Amino acid sequence: MVAGTMKAIDEVLCNKTEFGGIARFENDGYMRVSNDVTGNSWFICTLWMADYHIAMSTTPEGLGPALEILTWTAERALPSGVLAEQVNPLTGEELSVSPLTWSHSTFVATLQSYLKKLSELEAAPVIE
Repeated sequence: MVAGTMKAIDEVLCNKTEFGGIARFENDGYMRVSNDVTGNSWFICTLWMADYHIAMSTTPEGLGPALEILTWTAERALPSGVLAEQVNPLTGEELSVSPLTWSHSTFVATLQSYLKKLSELEAAPVIE
C-alpha cells in the first residue's frame, strides 16, 4: 500500500520541470505560481520522498534517489544556507516564508537517516 502511494505521489505530485520537487497535494493553490504545475514544490514533501527511498534501500547504490533529493535541497538553499517553505517549480527560486524551521529540521532528519542507513548498508556482509 505504501509503495503504491509513493508511486502515485511520484506520478501526480512530482513537478516534472527543470527544477523538480514535490507539491503538497494535487492542485494546491497556496501561493501557486502557475496552473501548468499541480502546485509549488515543498522542501518537506520532497524530503519525505527521500525518507521513503532511504527506508526501502537494501544497498548503498539504492540510496541514490535519496542523495539526489538531499542534493536538490542543498542546491536550492539561499547562500546563507536558509531554506524557504517552497520552491518555484518554474524558476527554482524560493517562495513563501524564509527561513522555515520545518524545512531545516526535515533536511537534518533526512540527512541523519541517510547517513545512518548508508553506514548500516556498508557494514552489512555481502552475500553472493
